[in-house]
Amino acid sequence: MNYWLMKSEPDVFSIDDLKKKKKSGWDGVRNYQARNYMRDEMKIGDVVLFYHSSCEIPGIAGLAKVSKTSHPDPSQFDPKSEYYDEKATKDNPRWFMVEVEFVEKFENVVTLAMLKAHKGLEGMPVVQKGSRLSINPVTANEFKIIIGMK
Repeated sequence: MNYWLMKSEPDVFSIDDLKKKKKSGWDGVRNYQARNYMRDEMKIGDVVLFYHSSCEIPGIAGLAKVSKTSHPDPSQFDPKSEYYDEKATKDNPRWFMVEVEFVEKFENVVTLAMLKAHKGLEGMPVVQKGSRLSINPVTANEFKIIIGMK
């Protein structure tokens, strides 16, 4: 099993939204490295730290798990979608997504400030200055530390 940190702006899609829906495709990712993580490395059962970004108090708001492996993101084919990609075709899709399933909402967000201050998490991309990637792998040790902080 692998561990991941996946960022979402809570005013677009929050842990509460996932809790209501139970499962959701992680669509709209338009970064090649993040796409490659979903397409090539994420497996059913992998655990996801659901991170709220670009908000008043950024941080990890809960847990999800990968419930369906990589498949083409349908938004790339929809001309009405903000994620439409005119170069993508059904025979040659460019963008992929996984489905995630709600597991748990944390009672309190594990804030970015808490992550930055905690020994053992210095190597996490989310605490690095200038890190903007929306999906990052998390080590088993980092995951254990974070779960202990919730």
